[in-house]
Amino acid sequence: MSDKPVTLAAVTGAHGVTGEVRLKLLGEGYEALKPHKSFNEGSLTLTKLRSDNKGGAIARFAEVADRTAAEQLRGTALAVSREDLPALDEGEFYFSDLLDLAVITDTGEAVGRVCAVENFGATDIVEIEKPDGKKFMAPLTAQAVPRWDASQLVINPDFIG
Repeated sequence: MSDKPVTLAAVTGAHGVTGEVRLKLLGEGYEALKPHKSFNEGSLTLTKLRSDNKGGAIARFAEVADRTAAEQLRGTALAVSREDLPALDEGEFYFSDLLDLAVITDTGEAVGRVCAVENFGATDIVEIEKPDGKKFMAPLTAQAVPRWDASQLVINPDFIG
């Protein structure tokens, strides 16, 4: 198990003029953020959080006093220590566990690296970047991705784009 921080959300921009920020949620909704008061090794302290009713959230941090400061946070990932998260059940994982894994076929042929993990509603999707910079996506299903571990992800060659 990795000890690298787990990203739960990202700041997409300012909200209003008082220093609130809009968040893109990467976890299981804004409720998953509520137990955490401190992000990014204590550099951001959450003081207020509410749903934006569009699948994201609006947050206020003690360190952000106005819209200018909020805009400067655009693109900032909000991460917490893995030990601050609930234990995972069998078969569960954090998207961050897959990021930057080497991708190979079941015969050991190098394919590339995992550069993103998404979920658009149907199933989890891994985005893989090949050495030439081209990217493709594959569903995170047993048929397409038979297995992965802490060092590599194995992909069925039929799903290589």
